[in-house]
Amino acid sequence: MPSSSVLVRSLVALSAPADQNASPWLSLLPFVIILGIFYVMVLMPMKKRQQKVTEFQDSLKVGDKVVTTGGIYGTITRLAERHVQLQIAPQVRIDVARAAVGGIQGQDPVVVPDQGAS
Repeated sequence: MPSSSVLVRSLVALSAPADQNASPWLSLLPFVIILGIFYVMVLMPMKKRQQKVTEFQDSLKVGDKVVTTGGIYGTITRLAERHVQLQIAPQVRIDVARAAVGGIQGQDPVVVPDQGAS
């Protein structure tokens, strides 16, 4: 255990005023590091996930058996720029937004439904 005089000297050294010649940019370094960590841990994975979803939705074709984010199973019968037509039963077809197509039947969903909306 350190003696009290060593402890007092350490506390005095820690409370010493900062060097007046230090660059003011140096005080921004912790914020830059935090922003870098945030980008790597949050924004990069989110960007990769969104790119994967976009690639999936662009690769849809007529005849694909899909599941919507709302849980409707169907087969794509027609594609448009913003929506797709699904056949969900014989003689029953519905139009849904292309963004609502969540994945291929029997596979893990590409679009993860929002868990906060309940």
